[in-house]
Amino acid sequence: MTEHFTDTLKQASQPIWSQAVEHRFVNELLAGTISDKVMAGYLVQDHRFLDSFLTLLGAAIATADTFEARLRFGRFAGMVSGDENTYFLRAFEALGVSDEDRAQTADTVPTQGFQAIMQEAAATRCYPAVLAVLNVAEGLYLDWASRAPATLPQNFVHAEWITLHDNPDFRDFVGFLRAELDRVGPANAEVSRDFFLRAVALELAFFDAAFEVEG
Repeated sequence: MTEHFTDTLKQASQPIWSQAVEHRFVNELLAGTISDKVMAGYLVQDHRFLDSFLTLLGAAIATADTFEARLRFGRFAGMVSGDENTYFLRAFEALGVSDEDRAQTADTVPTQGFQAIMQEAAATRCYPAVLAVLNVAEGLYLDWASRAPATLPQNFVHAEWITLHDNPDFRDFVGFLRAELDRVGPANAEVSRDFFLRAVALELAFFDAAFEVEG
């Protein structure tokens, strides 16, 4: 059986991929025991990605080589702009995070790194480069979210962040991302691997940074 290109990239990223999927942040989130302070700081930083992430999705729409792919990316961009952004705003309110708090919070180094790699991939106008970053950003989150117990945490801030990244539509989109990179990535293997591995390292660093608020 031929190994998929995305499987080889994921294997090349080990053990960092698994360290991110099984991170303390993930474990505490799935258990519903993560502190409000850590969760608030994490969400403030994650929300900072939305602008760069939408730029990346725009690049995917612009560089995709099929109309069907453009439609998939367009629908996903609508979900991110709507349901996901609304979740952030509701979570900030529940956690007592004001607009002023968010404005005064500096970007962490991993946040700056993620914004940069998304913008860099978009600027390449190279579909495989864009797909490589998207496969990490969405595929790694599906991997950790799919570890959730059958009974989710009672706090919607925890539960909805999990279900946003593990539901039938999201699973289908991640499958689409993998199939697209499997299709076009091998012809651009070096650039795909470079962006993929750098993005995985940033995911682990981002989870690590969530606990810096504890001092």
